[in-house]
Amino acid sequence: MPSNAGTTRLVIVESPAKAKTISGYLGPGYVVEASFGHVRDLPRNAADVPAKYKGEPWARLGVDVDNGFHALYVVSADRKQQISKLVKLAKEVDEIFLATDEDREGEAIAWHLVETLKPKVPVKRMVFHEITKPAIQAAVANPREIDRDLVDAQEARRILDRLYGYEVSPVLWKKVMPKLSAGRVQSVATRIVVERERQRMAFRTAEYWDILATLAVANAGEGPRSFNATLVALNGDRIATGKDFEPTTGRVKPGAGVVHLDEGGARGLAARLEGRPFTVTRVEEKPYRRRPYAPFITSTLQQEAARKLRFSSQQTMRTAQRLYENGYITYMRTDSVNLSETAIAAARRQIVELYGERSVPPEPRRYTGKVKNAQEAHEAIRPAGDNFRTPGDVAKELSAEEFKLYELIWRRTIASQMTDAVGSSVSVRIRAVSAAQEEADFGATGKTITDPGFLRAYVESSDDENAEAEDAERRLPTLVKDQPLTADELAAQGHHTQPPSRYTEASLVKALEELGIGRPSTYASIMQTIQDRGYVTKRGQAMIPTFLAFAVIGLMERHYPRLIDYDFTASMENELDEIAGGDHAAVDFLTAFYFGSANGAGDRDIARSGGLKKLVTENLSDIDARSVNSIPLFTDDEGREVVVRVGRYGPYLQRAVPGEQQAPTAEGEEGGGQGDRAPIPEGLAPDELTPEKVHELFLGGGGERKLGDDPATGEPILLKSGRFGPYVASGERKSSLLRSQSPDSLTFDEALKLLSLPRLVGVAPDGVEVFANNGRYGPYVKRGDEFRSLDSEEKMFTVTLDEALALLAAPKTRQRKAAAPPLREMGVDPLTEKPLVIKDGRFGPYVTDGETNASLRRGQTPEALSIEEASEMLAEKRAKGPAPKKKSAAKKAPAKKATATKATATKATATKATATKKTAAATKSTAAKKTTTAKATTAKKAPAKKAAPRKATTTAD
Repeated sequence: MPSNAGTTRLVIVESPAKAKTISGYLGPGYVVEASFGHVRDLPRNAADVPAKYKGEPWARLGVDVDNGFHALYVVSADRKQQISKLVKLAKEVDEIFLATDEDREGEAIAWHLVETLKPKVPVKRMVFHEITKPAIQAAVANPREIDRDLVDAQEARRILDRLYGYEVSPVLWKKVMPKLSAGRVQSVATRIVVERERQRMAFRTAEYWDILATLAVANAGEGPRSFNATLVALNGDRIATGKDFEPTTGRVKPGAGVVHLDEGGARGLAARLEGRPFTVTRVEEKPYRRRPYAPFITSTLQQEAARKLRFSSQQTMRTAQRLYENGYITYMRTDSVNLSETAIAAARRQIVELYGERSVPPEPRRYTGKVKNAQEAHEAIRPAGDNFRTPGDVAKELSAEEFKLYELIWRRTIASQMTDAVGSSVSVRIRAVSAAQEEADFGATGKTITDPGFLRAYVESSDDENAEAEDAERRLPTLVKDQPLTADELAAQGHHTQPPSRYTEASLVKALEELGIGRPSTYASIMQTIQDRGYVTKRGQAMIPTFLAFAVIGLMERHYPRLIDYDFTASMENELDEIAGGDHAAVDFLTAFYFGSANGAGDRDIARSGGLKKLVTENLSDIDARSVNSIPLFTDDEGREVVVRVGRYGPYLQRAVPGEQQAPTAEGEEGGGQGDRAPIPEGLAPDELTPEKVHELFLGGGGERKLGDDPATGEPILLKSGRFGPYVASGERKSSLLRSQSPDSLTFDEALKLLSLPRLVGVAPDGVEVFANNGRYGPYVKRGDEFRSLDSEEKMFTVTLDEALALLAAPKTRQRKAAAPPLREMGVDPLTEKPLVIKDGRFGPYVTDGETNASLRRGQTPEALSIEEASEMLAEKRAKGPAPKKKSAAKKAPAKKATATKATATKATATKATATKKTAAATKSTAAKKTTTAKATTAKKAPAKKAAPRKATTTAD
């Protein structure tokens, strides 16, 4: 490290945390100061534009499009004080080192610092991939100049996004709703989410059946005695499975050539196979080998942190930033899977120490990235330093959040240099001939891992909740051809096809990466922006588009399709990469995009059509606001077209016969007669607007129906519909309809009875009031803190005081009954990895993971409930937290009703307290299905905990 006597150097980094860490490595002669991120940017609004530029025609954009796209940069108000400090320091030193991050954004910050500070002393660029003492000293000893190509690429990106946003957004203000925004990448990301929801809305479920046989082996010896096999063919024709059905019709695809079994066919065949001999017809054994996963890049880190830790993209990047700045990991914005030679050596040494020499392959592993035009020159994300610290070494230094992410990165890095997982896989075919001489073929597969190799350190999760963990084994008995088997059980099983799962942040980042859209530094901001703009909401981990997003994307698809085309957006990224590589001029690129180009420079379609400016201004008059704000749903049984309209006050339903005269409306305003409109309850997902739900929401018109006036209060009694079903309301009183009641046939008298709940049955001899009421779990009577269930809803209105006291006097018997078998085993919860089952409770069926219970809602059945719906119901229940405890009164309270204070629920996050626990299950969270049908799943083996090299316990913050 150069050290001239009397020479003082100013080192500028982005953050104070980074400055603090680096200053400890440099010693005297160096002043380390933070810029606090970006020091200047394009004007945010008209107020930011300096007075001398306010009259310029391009001032609104902040870019002089007529003079080489010269950008107008202004120092942020909250940075001016720091800039003054840096200017003062720059005058007091002999040399300046700009130590911002080594990516395009960091390079641009360095350039902006030079342009803003205007130093009179030499300026050098100092770059490093990790914040360790050797890395920092090496960076000081080997400075370079600012890379203008990287700066130009970042500046071109910023100007491109400004032009796109400032030209397209006003169209949305005029035709959809004020204050909306469009963005080159955010609009495409929103389109991906909207298209998935459209698929779910168009989806039609199909039912199909097969047979699960439990087959036994005589004299099994080693291994299991019995195993399961599934019916795969009948008389040589394959049995239909989910992939054989058209998603939009629910019918078998033409030419599929399969046998579609219904319930009757499956049960009949199972009966005809009872007592028949089963024989092994084929045994195929193949070696199993799985190579390790590549080390983390930004996108894969965000994906795995979402699956395993339930982190959002923003949370992952904030946590990784802290780990990087404090010297625990290398730079976290990268799309390179490369590891340096010192990192490979460190990983191999640690593997030998922790897992033994047999776990290290003879030659180091080197990975090649799949990302097209990878822009970064960094390494993959890994533990910092030439010797990796285990999670146990750093546990006491990190917060719970930081520890989890560090452990994930450490495990992935170590695993990337370990040996392959090897074993064997076996495929078996078994045949039985039914009493009717039908040839039924059954199939079973097994997998045995003889050497787990890298799986001892890390198992990747999947976005498919039904996917099997890579380290899961399925052991079969040793079988040979012609071996006889007996069937212990033949169970007909029904299945339903499922709509495509909604995107999570993890799977959306993966989709963007595969399309070549976005770069490591942009994924987290994209995820946050589409939520902040009101285009996407999250239910659990699932990303659900709003109807506002449908309107915006519909407008773009109809009138500016190229601007949200996937190939167009990816090609923009490629051209920015070319600018960064010095192969393309930024001005030519921006000119072709904004003004057009006859020679097709830039994007050909937009350039040849005259550029963005002409495209937006010329097409504006062709856009019909009412049309783009209307989302067609279906035509109902009476021939009325049902649409969702996006209005000023939110989305609403409207139905009308085609050609029927509607009331005239202004642009973007709600229209149509009041009788054919109904509001859409907040939180209702687009794919949940089924014909049945729509019919319920209309309730005769206007989204609510007046049943009459309460004779006691004079207030109207209204029948309404909410997200969880119909209810009656009058003033402050509300009551859900009973399970036996229908909104179409509910009478005024029935509504009065519902609003009479809770009903005062009488007063017990000790002066305590006894009430009858309807709760989440059904009808009950209550005296103080004592509850007893009623066996029918009608008894809420008829039970006498004596009958209620007799019930309350009887001991609770629920605990004494033998546990009933579950109605259905659903499989593993994709969120918590706990097995889910549906049980029959006192108040009807409910789903549980052993800790949290959620009753099935109106219209849901144990057979049709999907695992995604069950997972979402339990997630919502957990998010609400425990019911608030009521304060017990010192003396008997009068009849006055006390209002319970609602406690804020704090969501407990399960933390892995050791460096040893391996998460190995698929963890994709998706929201409720459009249909109430479910795919039969089998409970998966829970992933085993791995023996730890070092165990360390942390306390969650």
